[in-house]
Amino acid sequence: MSFDLLSPEGLRVDGRRPPELRRISCRTGVFAQADGSAYIEHGNTKCLAAVYGPHEPHKRSALQEKVAINVEFNVASFSSGDRKHSGRQDRRLLEIATLIKQNFEPVISLPHSARTEIDIFLQLLQVDGGALHAAVNAATLALVDAGIPMTDYVCACSAGFVNNAPILDLNYIEENAEVPTLTIGTLVKSGKLTLVTSEHKLHMDHFEPILRLACEGSKQIGEVLDETIRKSTKRMALAASTD
Repeated sequence: MSFDLLSPEGLRVDGRRPPELRRISCRTGVFAQADGSAYIEHGNTKCLAAVYGPHEPHKRSALQEKVAINVEFNVASFSSGDRKHSGRQDRRLLEIATLIKQNFEPVISLPHSARTEIDIFLQLLQVDGGALHAAVNAATLALVDAGIPMTDYVCACSAGFVNNAPILDLNYIEENAEVPTLTIGTLVKSGKLTLVTSEHKLHMDHFEPILRLACEGSKQIGEVLDETIRKSTKRMALAASTD
């Protein structure tokens, strides 16, 4: 059904051009009881993130030589009208949590981090496509808000291919039309890829233009996250100076 995802005028179902991101809104410090927290909206996809740690591990292991990252990813029952089989959905949530964990393991840089843990809790409040990259971006903001040292910021975006054209930041309708899709994670400063995962069959001839567009989208998202972090830092500095 991908034939009707682009109008004759080249517009998508939500009115965007193929290379356009959805509107992004985000903020940090939304949970006072967490060490770090964030809220992000990618269009109508809404995600909360909370970070706790670093702290002593709940289960001690003599083999643990670096910080352990625990990720829990959940979708609110009211987030979508889609009623998927619970077992299949549970497996998908675990897959996403594992991808997010692997995405952050190389960049979290804690001195003397052996036998410590960081817990990342992610709650998807509303689903309208891009759940994985929204969660990655929310986690980045929450980790920064918690003061967790990272060698670089991680940001993520998706891109797909419709009617011989790559499209950026897929929404729910586009994802459910089984559009060939890549979700990528990149480092803001170096541009290196930290994550590449695909949904549905992707022709190799389409891989490069989709990847290029996803990287461009990730770069644009990185600029939004950076601006949010700068504003948050200024607010905290101002609050500290008035105490």
